[in-house]
Amino acid sequence: MNNRITELFDIRYPIIQAGMVWASGWRLASAVSNAGGLGLLGAGSMYPEVLREHIQKSQQATDFPFGVNVPLMYPDVDKLMDIIVELGIKIVFTSAGNPKTYTSFLKENGITVVHVVSSVKFALKSQEAGVDAIVVEGFEAGGHNGRDETTTFILIPSVREKLKIPLIAAGGIATGRTMLAAMVLGADGVQVGSRFVASDEASSHELFKKRVVEACEGDTHLTLKELAPVRLLKNKFYQDIQQAYAQGTTVEELKILLGRSRAKRGMFEGDMDEGELEIGQVSAIIHDIKPAAAIIEDMMNEFEEAKRLISQL
Repeated sequence: MNNRITELFDIRYPIIQAGMVWASGWRLASAVSNAGGLGLLGAGSMYPEVLREHIQKSQQATDFPFGVNVPLMYPDVDKLMDIIVELGIKIVFTSAGNPKTYTSFLKENGITVVHVVSSVKFALKSQEAGVDAIVVEGFEAGGHNGRDETTTFILIPSVREKLKIPLIAAGGIATGRTMLAAMVLGADGVQVGSRFVASDEASSHELFKKRVVEACEGDTHLTLKELAPVRLLKNKFYQDIQQAYAQGTTVEELKILLGRSRAKRGMFEGDMDEGELEIGQVSAIIHDIKPAAAIIEDMMNEFEEAKRLISQL
């Protein structure tokens, strides 16, 4: 398939694996790239030297393009960016911050820059900042999310009618049918997170992967808006949050309840009760754990079959 996204990243399919914390290490990123998509390392859960190690291992594991996702709200961003430039990374996705902060620096170093947003307003600000493409992420998505709760299939056409640069859709996309639907609405490609969490190569804990494929409709909820909105699987920690709200908790009390390393504790270390379990609504239609290459093959086969059926209408 040839379009603006495959040409921009020099990849076979317009499928980008989200750079998710505690899931997107070198094994997953290189597997996705080897299968024809664009793999991303999730730098948000990596110290600078850990990112260096994952970049180097990815470079050994694939000859195809891969990139790094850098949440700008995390510490040591300057060090992460220096390592990215030093090791010759050519694609960077930024999120959770102002795209003006690093876009010029990255582009001056020959790097293609993509920024993740959740509204038309910030899509246009990112375009003005000079990024090469935009990811628009609806509130169905897992992890940290937009406050406005705009769904993916509202965001795509809303942004598309005002945006000139390539548009990547994210949030609620895990199949070839949802990929086709996103592209019909105006996306040039898709970013897929939750489906790749349930992959053999994801670095997330096996107990977390098992919970993802067991999830049903309604098992996730967007919460902690007072801090940073995040979509979580419902577990004991989530219920503790709800109880705190019912008791009229303050923002400071929420911060104490959240504490540190909740996401690592849940998604990486496997504490299914006290950990933070970030996953999207689409987990309700994910029923198995399989290799990343098989996920991409399934998506593309279903995409082509859906196109064929649509053409008969």
